[in-house]
Amino acid sequence: MDSGMRVDFNRPTYCGREDYHLSNCISSKHISGDGHYSRKCQEWFENRLRCHKALLTPSCTHALEMAAMLIGIEPEDEVIMPSYTFVSTANAFVLRGAKIVFVDIRPDTLNIDEKKIEEAISEKTKAIVPVHYAGVSSEMETIMQIADRYGLYVIEDAAQGIMSSYHNKELGTIAHIGAYSFHETKNFTSGGEGGLLIVNDEKFVDRAEIIREKGTNRSKFFRGLVDRYSWVDIGSSYLMNDLSAAYLWGQLEMAVEIQKKRMNSWNLYYEGLKELKSKGYIELPTIPQECKHNAHIFYIKLKDLESRTKLIEYLKERGILTLFHYVPLHSSQAGMRYGRFNGADIFTSKESERVLRLPMYYGLSAEDIEFVVENIKQFYEIGKG
Repeated sequence: MDSGMRVDFNRPTYCGREDYHLSNCISSKHISGDGHYSRKCQEWFENRLRCHKALLTPSCTHALEMAAMLIGIEPEDEVIMPSYTFVSTANAFVLRGAKIVFVDIRPDTLNIDEKKIEEAISEKTKAIVPVHYAGVSSEMETIMQIADRYGLYVIEDAAQGIMSSYHNKELGTIAHIGAYSFHETKNFTSGGEGGLLIVNDEKFVDRAEIIREKGTNRSKFFRGLVDRYSWVDIGSSYLMNDLSAAYLWGQLEMAVEIQKKRMNSWNLYYEGLKELKSKGYIELPTIPQECKHNAHIFYIKLKDLESRTKLIEYLKERGILTLFHYVPLHSSQAGMRYGRFNGADIFTSKESERVLRLPMYYGLSAEDIEFVVENIKQFYEIGKG
């Protein structure tokens, strides 16, 4: 990838096995959804996650849209979530007519502040959607207790959370429904786009298959449970094609190695930047004791927006591409139209202006990480921060 940078921000994961499986898939003459590779991937996830059903989708966005249908979101329902997230988290529910209720985040993990959820609940609330930022779990025990108390659904937006866990439970498997992403920026990709719907409540399994198959009972037909298939419910085309599944399978075969290399990179960053943290120049990610993360993102938090802007430009001049992350949804045009912020925005906007993501991808070398770390240190040594 020739971007003009010495250190790119991201390079899509590629192991080398993908080519074999893509060629094999093409030769099989079945490249549409629910083929050989789709079944292999779904079985891999069902065995690992021990969920009732894992269904590949064209994107995590589609998986979240399916979740909104499954829990019966209707116009005027309210859905609680953090504002510090990607637009798909909200869009999936707004498409069904829901009103989004944003609450503040915790400054340590940048996840939804579980202590602010209960005060945002109203008689219209239907669901809570925690987002596991950077593959670090939200405080799910408290969130599930609140949901049980009020009879609410919980949907885990675990787009960044594959192979992360909370109290030894895989992210995406704790709530009623979960969703993963296989976008090219994620730890594993299905060729650029892709997602997974994780069904943890058995009552949703049959309908999830129907919604995913355009509202038909086609899956039952192919299992010989009905003599012909027909249109039985609402739905859409939510199947991942088998070429994408073949690409993904080439990476699932290498999952342990991919994760090991990403974690090594994450740890190198953390050790290299501890000195700047001890001097009070930056803050490093916080990983609660009950959480095991997946090294999806390595970010630092700077003093303020001005410092972040200066550092981004300083590193870019030296061939290092770094990026900030989400602009809080509640401050966007659509966010103000389709949602509201409950309570005070104490941390969401403030913390979003301080976050800077450093290059992180499979194949990132130790030399590249050292180069990034040394340039960040130089930035502060010459007094630019």
